[in-house]
Amino acid sequence: MAKTFASQGDMTEKTISFTEIGRDLWAFTAEGDPNTGVIIGDDSVMVIDAQATPRLADMVVEKIRTVTDKPIKHVVLSHYHAVRVLGASAYDASEIIASEQCHAMIHERGQEDWDSEFARFPRLFEGHESIPGLTWPTQTFREKMTLHLGRRRVELMFLGRAHTAGDIVAFVPDEQVMFTGDIVEYHSACYCGDGHFNDWGGTLDRIAGFNPAAIAPGRGDALVGEEMVSAAIASTRDFVESTYRPAAMVAARGGSLKDAWDAVREACDPKFADYAIYEHCLPFNVARAFDEAKGIDTPQIWTAERDMEMWNALQNG
Repeated sequence: MAKTFASQGDMTEKTISFTEIGRDLWAFTAEGDPNTGVIIGDDSVMVIDAQATPRLADMVVEKIRTVTDKPIKHVVLSHYHAVRVLGASAYDASEIIASEQCHAMIHERGQEDWDSEFARFPRLFEGHESIPGLTWPTQTFREKMTLHLGRRRVELMFLGRAHTAGDIVAFVPDEQVMFTGDIVEYHSACYCGDGHFNDWGGTLDRIAGFNPAAIAPGRGDALVGEEMVSAAIASTRDFVESTYRPAAMVAARGGSLKDAWDAVREACDPKFADYAIYEHCLPFNVARAFDEAKGIDTPQIWTAERDMEMWNALQNG
C-alpha cells in the first residue's frame, strides 16, 4: 500500500505549549511541529524562528502577549527552511537576523524550498495566502553577533554545520539557556535532507560545551534541566550517526540508494520509528547521507518534483 507523501496525511491541529525555560525565556512548542523561542529583554522581545505562515506566527504573538506587552523588535532565523521563516511578517519586527550563509541559501534555494515544503506540510501552510514573499534578513553575521535587549545580552553564534550549512544558535548567558533550532531535536526525527552528517556531531559538542541549563529545540518538548538537555543531545547524535553510518557502508561497497535505504531502516526503525515526522524525513535523510558518503559536500536542492521522485523510489518503491 502506497504511503501518503511526507506529512500530507497529518492534518490534525496540535496542542500548543508555552513553557518558561528560564527567567523571561519561553519555548512555543506543538507536539513535534516547528518550535519558536521567545526572549524577553528589558525593553523589547526577540523571537527565534518565525513559523511557516503569519497565521501560525499570530498564535505565537498571542502567547507572547500573555506574558509581556513589550514590542517585538528582533526576529532571528536559525536557518532558511520555509517552515521556519515565512511567518516573519506577522511580528512587525524592525530587524530580521540570520547568518551570512543562511542569507546566501535563501538566494540559492529559498523559493525551491518554499515550493517543496508547501507540498510536504499542507497543514502548516494553511492561510499561506497571507505570506508576502520570501523572508529576507535585514542583518547578517558570519560567526558571532551580540545583541543587548536592555541589560539582557543575547549571543547569536554559528557553531558549525549541522541541519544546514547556515544554522545558528541563540544563547542567553544570564540564564544559561540556548535556542538551537533544528540542530537539536527531542523525540522528533532530525530532517537531514540539507544536512552535513560529518559536521553535526562536532556542532553538538560545541553546544554541550556551553552546559545549557535549558534548551528550546527545533521540534519536541522544551528541555529543562541537565538530564533532559543531555538526553536530547545524545539522542540527536544517535539519530544522525545511525542514519549516516549504514548509508556510508553501503556507498563504500558500491551498493545502490535502495540498498542504503534498507540498511538505514534496519538501524533506525527499532529506535526512532515512533518519533514525530520519522517516515516523512527518511527518504530525504537517506538520499542526503548516501550523497555525502560519495563525497557530495553541498546538498542537492530539493524541488517539489525531486521530492516526489525520491519518495516514490524509496517509500513506495
